[in-house]
Amino acid sequence: MFRAVVLMVFTYFFWHLHTSGNLSKYINMKYEYISYIAIFTFAILTIVQIYNVATDSEDKHCCDHSHEHEKDKPLFWRWIHYGIFIFPLMTGLFLPIATLDSTLVKSKGFSFQTIEAVEASDQYAQTQYLRPDTSVYYGKEGYDELMEEELKKFTSKESVVLKDDNFLKGMETIYNFPGEFMNKTIEFDGFSFKGESVNDRQLFVLRFGVIHCVADSGAFGMLVEFPEEMDLQDDEWIHVKGTLSSVYYQPFKATIPFLLVEEWHSIEEPKEPYTYRMY
Repeated sequence: MFRAVVLMVFTYFFWHLHTSGNLSKYINMKYEYISYIAIFTFAILTIVQIYNVATDSEDKHCCDHSHEHEKDKPLFWRWIHYGIFIFPLMTGLFLPIATLDSTLVKSKGFSFQTIEAVEASDQYAQTQYLRPDTSVYYGKEGYDELMEEELKKFTSKESVVLKDDNFLKGMETIYNFPGEFMNKTIEFDGFSFKGESVNDRQLFVLRFGVIHCVADSGAFGMLVEFPEEMDLQDDEWIHVKGTLSSVYYQPFKATIPFLLVEEWHSIEEPKEPYTYRMY
């Protein structure tokens, strides 16, 4: 019966993630159908397990044999066996879901990789910052074609407005073709992160982006420079609008795109602070 209860709680857990809206804190919502499959599967397994318990109780011989077989297992291994299933349930149901913020950026070590450095490194092992990189999910030719298509879309407009549905695509395109966007007006939302800013007019404006799931998430955005000194703290949400330029950023020892801010204002943290890679 204990197994039936565990399966029932798993069913409830996945259902609760959907109804509470917290599923998006774990995965790109284009994959939500997988969790629906999990709900259906766990529900079926729960029914089957309850049926087995009911039929076993009617068959005393079968029931006794099952109990004897269970008792033959060392107590330690039984605890390990059930603990593997109970632990994720306990943490998922009773621990608060934390929204990723600048604390994670600091703890992981904020850095920037040039295109050449990314190609030479283990892309699966790298935490991504500033520049989204989805090339690992495509062949070289397919990725180049995709980026050329995105470049045409973004450069066909007078200004580039990055919103939830195109934020990651836009940032990836800008970092791949910075020269095509120089002196172009760009605007987007994000949280402030000072990092290793070289003066009080500079800081990073970032958003956490999820490509497939939270495990491959990264903090994406760019360095911005205000016309005057600012007193913004980490994790304050702002909207910035300005002209794209480039600068040699000494802490990264690399030349990176940055935004010369012309307009900005504080905003409330979005209901959905993460942005997702749409395909």
